[in-house]
Amino acid sequence: MTDAPTLATQAKADRSQSFSAQLWGQFRRHTGGVIGLAVFVLLVLAVYVGPLIHRVDPNKLNRSDRNQGPSWVHPFGTDNLGHDLFAQVLAGGQISLAVGIVAMLISLFVGTLVGVLSGYFKRIDGPLMRITDLFLALPILPLLMVSAMLFRDVLRAAFGPEAGIFILIVFIIGITSWMHTARIVRGDVLTVKNQEFVLAAKASGMREYRVILKHIVPNVLSSVMVSATLGIASAIITESALSFLGLGFPSDFPTWGRLLYDGVNFLQITPARAIWPGLAISLTVLSVNYIGDGIRDALDPRSMKR
Repeated sequence: MTDAPTLATQAKADRSQSFSAQLWGQFRRHTGGVIGLAVFVLLVLAVYVGPLIHRVDPNKLNRSDRNQGPSWVHPFGTDNLGHDLFAQVLAGGQISLAVGIVAMLISLFVGTLVGVLSGYFKRIDGPLMRITDLFLALPILPLLMVSAMLFRDVLRAAFGPEAGIFILIVFIIGITSWMHTARIVRGDVLTVKNQEFVLAAKASGMREYRVILKHIVPNVLSSVMVSATLGIASAIITESALSFLGLGFPSDFPTWGRLLYDGVNFLQITPARAIWPGLAISLTVLSVNYIGDGIRDALDPRSMKR
C-alpha cells in the first residue's frame, strides 16, 4: 500500500524529465534559437559578472582622459567627461535587462489573467475584449511620454530618484504591453476548454478555479513562454526609446537608451558612444527573438509528437 504513492510520484517525475529532455532536444535543432540563447547568456554574464572584473566606477569623472579611443585601460574608450564607456555599458545593461524582465512579468501576468478569464467565462468575454481593443487603439509611445512627465516627480519624491523612475518605467511598460498576450491566451483557452479532459473535470464536480489552475493554465503555458521572450525584447526597446527621448532614467543612472541619447551629439567626435549601446540593444533583442522562435518550434505539437 505504501509503495503505490511512491511509484505514482516516480512515474510523474519520469514523465516530467522525459518532456524536458524532449523539449531541449527539439530546441537544440533550431540553430537560431541555440545561437540566440548562447548570445543572451553571454550578454547576461558580461553585464552582471563584468563589473566584478572591470572595477571602474561608471560615473567617475576623469577629464584628463576625455574622448579617448579603445585601449587596454578603457576597452570601449571614454566620453567627453572621461566616463569609461565599457563600465557604463555594463551598468546600463543591468538596468535595461532588469526593466525588460520585470516589465515582461507584469505584462504576462495581466495578459494571461485577462486571456484566461475572457476565454473561459463567456459572460465577461465581451467586456474584457473591448477593454483589450481600447488599449490596442491607444497610441502607446505618446501615452508613455505623458505618463512619465505626469508621475515622474511624484514617484521620485516617494521612492527616490532611481527607484521611483524604475517603478514608473516598469509599470508603464508592463501595463501597456499585455494586450497581444491576452489575445493569444484567449484563443488557446477557447480551444482547450472544450477538450474531453476539461469536460470530465467539470463533470466530476471540480471547482472552476481548480479547473483553470490544473487544466487550463498548464495547457496555455507554451504560448505564454513565447510571449515572455518577445516581451523582454519589446520592453527593452520601449525603455530605450523613452530614455533616448530624455524621459527615462536620469543621466547619472545609465541605461543603453540613455547612453544612446547622450551620445547623439558626439557622433562625429566619439562614434563609439552610440555604437556600443546600440549594438548591445540590437544583440539582446535579436537573441531574445531567436530564443522565442526556438521555443515556439520546440513546443509545436507536430514536432513534439506528444
